[in-house]
Amino acid sequence: MTLPRVVAAKAAQYALVLWVAATLNFLLPHLAPGDPVQYLYGGEALGLSPEAAQQVRAGYGLDRPLPEQYLAFWGGLLRGDLGRSVQFNRPVVDVLAEYLPWTVALVGGATVLALIVGVGLGAWAAWNRGRRRDAGTVAGVLVLDSMPGFWIGMILIAVFAVGLGWFPSYGAAAIDAEGAAWLADAVQRTVLPATTLALATFGGFFLLTRAAMVTVLDEPFVRLARAKGVPEGRIARHHALRTALLPVWTNLSLVLGTLLSGAVVVETVFAYPGLGRLIFDAVSARDHPLLQGAFLLVTLGIVVANAFADLSYPLLDPRVRTAGASS
Repeated sequence: MTLPRVVAAKAAQYALVLWVAATLNFLLPHLAPGDPVQYLYGGEALGLSPEAAQQVRAGYGLDRPLPEQYLAFWGGLLRGDLGRSVQFNRPVVDVLAEYLPWTVALVGGATVLALIVGVGLGAWAAWNRGRRRDAGTVAGVLVLDSMPGFWIGMILIAVFAVGLGWFPSYGAAAIDAEGAAWLADAVQRTVLPATTLALATFGGFFLLTRAAMVTVLDEPFVRLARAKGVPEGRIARHHALRTALLPVWTNLSLVLGTLLSGAVVVETVFAYPGLGRLIFDAVSARDHPLLQGAFLLVTLGIVVANAFADLSYPLLDPRVRTAGASS
């Protein structure tokens, strides 16, 4: 199969995944119990008459049949219109654009930190396989990996925010700061939530790197390198680790989904104004348009990451290119 056909087939698969995901994103909020109008305006308890509630509901299109809302949802989606948030009374696109950069900074920092610590520690443990330091590291990582993210976050707040006072425990940036002072404050407030996310997810990188590298260390080309007198450090970095990183690269796109779901909890614990906190507030307010837009954005990010890993893998592994050329 030629490269254009492979790309076309992959694009069709991911388009189908996006259609299914968007349909589920539309249906799930409508299947959940609760009425956004009753939640926001209090209904009859706060003096909102049934006629006024019906007018508000009609203003957001919530009074129309579900199939009609579904067609309107896709019509708006194709025009880049995700509807109007019931909670914020603003276009959903504008609300998402306001919260998205904070989540990108948080998840991006946590991914880099988890990748560096997980791969580095996994390679070190594999190089020392069978020794006490390897067993102790594996046991420690498994214990840490079993802890829930919110618990790790509360421990970090108790130690580094309340006890030592090194970092703020909430928010993303000081309101009254500007320029370099604002940036420094934003970085300082991102340290604890990003560290929490990284500690809760780096175990996957560690275990995968260690398992892959232990397998690679027994390969004939590594034994040949040792027989040729190649230094051990060069064997570890240029022969074993580079080969072991291939499955880690593939796993990176899968971990992104874990990080985004973990961001919901971590951003809530640290009162961090990202997409996770926004989804939590939208669920509480039964804000269907905002929930659909936020879920769709998260799904799109995961699909794009998977597509990027899928298409870049043949460039990194010559065996895949050879297999594709011979088929």
